Amino acid sequence: MNNLKAIVIGAGMGGLTAGLALKQAGYTVEVYDRVSELRPAGAGISLWSNGVKVLNWLGLGAEIAQIGGQMNRMTYFNSVGETLTDFSLESLVQRVGQRPYPVARTDLQQMLLQAFGVDQVQLKSRCVGVEEDETSVTALFEDGRKATGDVLVAADGTHSILRQYVLGQTLERRYVGYVNWNGLVEASPALAPVNSWVIYVGQHQRASLMPVGGNRFYFFFDVPLPKGTPNQPEQYRAELSKHFEGWAEPVQRLIQTLDPLKTNRVEIHDLDPLQTLVRGRVALLGDAGHSTAPDLGQGGCQAMEDGAVLAQCLCTNTLGVVDALQRYEAKRCDRVAKVILGARKRSEMTHGHNPERTRQWYAELKQEDGGKILDAIATTILAGPFQ
Repeated sequence: MNNLKAIVIGAGMGGLTAGLALKQAGYTVEVYDRVSELRPAGAGISLWSNGVKVLNWLGLGAEIAQIGGQMNRMTYFNSVGETLTDFSLESLVQRVGQRPYPVARTDLQQMLLQAFGVDQVQLKSRCVGVEEDETSVTALFEDGRKATGDVLVAADGTHSILRQYVLGQTLERRYVGYVNWNGLVEASPALAPVNSWVIYVGQHQRASLMPVGGNRFYFFFDVPLPKGTPNQPEQYRAELSKHFEGWAEPVQRLIQTLDPLKTNRVEIHDLDPLQTLVRGRVALLGDAGHSTAPDLGQGGCQAMEDGAVLAQCLCTNTLGVVDALQRYEAKRCDRVAKVILGARKRSEMTHGHNPERTRQWYAELKQEDGGKILDAIATTILAGPFQ
């Protein structure tokens, strides 16, 4: 199918990946976003090898290697700083054929924007509806503008407006049960080894540091809390100090080091797996179609996979756009459902939904040599479109 025109709603990593893949395939691509200034949600992302492979396929391998962190080891500590397990990621890299690159979200989005064309993204464009006929699809914007093409990519995020059009109903996101604080700090051996991903676990909580580019750590804290707990940035340090009282010195140092005004606080939600991702000429992509808890580190990677598979389906099938999107759906529904449910299961284990199971997990970590953890990560990576 040559000379297609694609309308992409949403300029996050999924929308930009799809836009870039379609553009490189020779299609005319228009990208729209509702915001007046592009600012990624969250500070960092654990970009595992399946996501990196999509970027390699798009010709951005050198760029992501430059801005990504060198994560060579993985270490679990208990809350007081005793090592539970520590192992190299080299065997994972050899098995899957590509190292991971944890990266600051702003750096990743800027890289994708530069590749697509910064001036080609149309901001202040809130899409509020869709119209279709037998030969085209039209995005309707709040200010009365319209954009018509052959296919519409709905990459408008976890609060997607277009999801309702595709499904014919409104879905409520599901609160996973914990609050996540995250941000960036300067890398320092006083916090963690600069090439290791460290995770402190205890009391159904987590504190973590992961290397990203620019000599920085991406950090996060997880605490199970009731939905709707007040969000008060001026209290972040005091709040975290209370939740993590008595934890190891690097955790205390991190709490004192972070900048509360540059720290994000998110109540973690997901969506139950959808039975459909497409309607006619409209395809859901990324969080619009499969919001997941971050416990497998696969949310951004799955959005990137979506963009690659969508472009491949449109390029390689010749029975029309509707047929190609149905093939995209067939390739992606089971894949993203397994990620959603896998992340949900891991979140429940990590955050004490069954306290005895969480206690058992802590005990298992003491016996872990890295094999089971790396097997699970590799299985998820190798189930993607690029082997």
